[in-house]
Amino acid sequence: MQTMTFTIKEINQRTDLLPQLKLGFHIRDSCDDIPISLRASFLLVNGRPEQGLGTESVEKSESQDEATDLGCVAVNRTVSSVIIGDAGSGVSMALLRSLGSFHIPLVSYFASCSCLGNQREFPTFMRTMPSDTFQIKALAQLVSYFGWTWVGVIGVESDYARFAIQLFLQESVHYSVCAAYTHFYPMTSSKVIINFSGEAEMQGILREMQRRNLTGFQWVASEAWATAKTLWEKSANLLKGTLGFAIQRAAVIPGLQQHLVGLTPSNIHKLAFLAEFWEETFNCQLNGSVNTHYHGLGSYQGRVQCEGTEVLNDVYSPYSDVTQLRVSYNVYKAVYLVAYALQDMCNCKAGEGPFLKKSCADPKNFKPWQLLHYMKLANFSALGEEVNFDQNGDPIAYYDLINWQRGPDGSLNLVKVGFYDASLPAGLSLVINDSVIMWPLGKQAIRSVCSNRCPPGSRVARRKGEPICCYDCVPCAEAEFSNTTDSLDCSRCSEDTWPNKARDLCIPKTMEYLSYHEFMGILLCVASVLGAYISVVIIAIFYTYKDTALVRANNMELSFLLLVFLTICFLVGLLFLGKPSDWLCQIRYPAFGISFALCLSCLLAKTVVVLMAFRSRLPGSHLMKWFGTKQQRASVILGTTVQVLVCLIWLLTSPPHAYYNTDYHSSTIIIECVTGSDIGFWLVLGYIGILACMCLVTAFLARKLPDNFNEAKFITFSILIFFAVWVTFIPVYMSTVGKYTVAVHVFAILASALGLLFCIFAPKCYIILLKPEKNSKKQMMQR
Repeated sequence: MQTMTFTIKEINQRTDLLPQLKLGFHIRDSCDDIPISLRASFLLVNGRPEQGLGTESVEKSESQDEATDLGCVAVNRTVSSVIIGDAGSGVSMALLRSLGSFHIPLVSYFASCSCLGNQREFPTFMRTMPSDTFQIKALAQLVSYFGWTWVGVIGVESDYARFAIQLFLQESVHYSVCAAYTHFYPMTSSKVIINFSGEAEMQGILREMQRRNLTGFQWVASEAWATAKTLWEKSANLLKGTLGFAIQRAAVIPGLQQHLVGLTPSNIHKLAFLAEFWEETFNCQLNGSVNTHYHGLGSYQGRVQCEGTEVLNDVYSPYSDVTQLRVSYNVYKAVYLVAYALQDMCNCKAGEGPFLKKSCADPKNFKPWQLLHYMKLANFSALGEEVNFDQNGDPIAYYDLINWQRGPDGSLNLVKVGFYDASLPAGLSLVINDSVIMWPLGKQAIRSVCSNRCPPGSRVARRKGEPICCYDCVPCAEAEFSNTTDSLDCSRCSEDTWPNKARDLCIPKTMEYLSYHEFMGILLCVASVLGAYISVVIIAIFYTYKDTALVRANNMELSFLLLVFLTICFLVGLLFLGKPSDWLCQIRYPAFGISFALCLSCLLAKTVVVLMAFRSRLPGSHLMKWFGTKQQRASVILGTTVQVLVCLIWLLTSPPHAYYNTDYHSSTIIIECVTGSDIGFWLVLGYIGILACMCLVTAFLARKLPDNFNEAKFITFSILIFFAVWVTFIPVYMSTVGKYTVAVHVFAILASALGLLFCIFAPKCYIILLKPEKNSKKQMMQR
């Protein structure tokens, strides 16, 4: 109120602003009550102001006066041309709806509800207080900045709180902030509480919290109580560390403090506010005081008469403290808004006006809506700050971020720790200096979350029916990963990668194949080389003793061929070791099939030769002439050619190839040779079985031939071993995967080759090397 009167006097004393006009005012107390405010406003617009808190009319001018409230409303002797007020959003809305037909501008210095920015509903409203739209954005960014995702939101039952809470709930979604509750009383489920109450309501809340001994909360204040020092006196322990956005503070309003402390008993008797303030400040009683408040037993007992020499400069009072001019600064700007609008009206030139037929308004006899037009376009400087308004009549938002800190003497220090400037680009509008913030508990911000953040390697799983901030952290499934915090989904690793143990990173999968460098691979490699070496040694022995009776009697040519082919069979096992590739797979299986076909064809030819040799000795038999040396060679070639054709058709139609198998074990890539055509593989294996059966049959038929020439029992035993190996191989081969399948295959090759080698050639080598006396023609011909 005092800032209002001071500003009007300051403008009236200026010669550069409204030199031909003087402003008058009439002030009434709205009591923050809608019925009282409506009654006062109707009296003002009807030209019957009655007795208010303060009245000043100026005879010098016929112009309309400005009105103010809050509760101040200003009029001249006749009709109010503009109302400055109300401080409350709800009261302002009621005034605007009631006075809408009068088109009287209403300029509020403290009503921040975003609902008042609706120009279709409230076309005559303007304010020097930023809209809550900006405060809500600032608050949402603030709680997000400190990682508070679980906050309580409370407020009084008013339009201001209802709209503010609704806006906050909408804005907080963009920052993944959730409201634990939106009630008008504190709850213990959240440690951070955003309060849209006023100062009076906040006092009641704090009293109840003290009664219940509820402490340790981080309060976030709206501008309605962000600088309310009176709350600190009885609730310092609850409010320490409070953060809040306060209206921008003015540096200094020149002359205001002198105006405030210039009060004397002689000029305050008729003003109840000032009389009450004077008596309470100096603890004395004024003569003829209109103050109805009293202490103690209902009277002024104990109070002496005021001497009239009291001076406000001698005492400290929040009344004269101009270090935190925030609401007062808005009042100051509101009055200047009207003044500059009137100045622009006076500067209008005939024929260039904004109204009908380019007319101008008469500064001494204008309509309120004409003044409103100039107010909407006002752009001026107040104390060095540029003041302008958007299309909704709202100023550009700027807030100081205030932190409530306890001073050394226990008093409240309102420390600016940041600011919010809506004119700055998005993401840069909120600036906070964390290092100077004093927190309620400890040296760090309170953690207030419904659920802890989900670390990398997990995903957020929403809880049905609960806010989005309440969730469970579920580890990523097999073959999936997440490398961000609070990931909503896990991503699948590529086919050649696999998540690590923490499942926050994909790493290359383990390549599995039968390597030369692992123990099993080394063992099979040694066995293959050793088998080939033994075969070569036996070839050397047979070659050395090629002229002996035993070597000559056992079909020397076929024996040498069989030994060579067995050597090849042992070496074929090496093709199954190492990292598979397409060309290696295409060599591996045909080499295996053809080498065993050669061995069994030679073995079959040897058995048939022995059988035919003795059968041809029977009277009238001429079989041997059909199974000479050339025929033996041809039979080996023919027996092998069938296998070669099968392999050739296999390679041309659906050849074996390398395959990276990820189906069996997700964390491992099994590099294996797949047959391409299962039919081709089983035909190769089946043909080897047919040759082995033919060998077994011919060996069985030759079982009664003379022992010294007969290899039938050794061949029979070797074929039985061969069958035992490969019959066992088939189910084991089908039931194993990866390198173990290859190991089984190599083992079957080596076992069957060793069986043939030792069963057929070991007895002969024994005689050649250890029983040379039996290696003679005489010994061989005994039977």
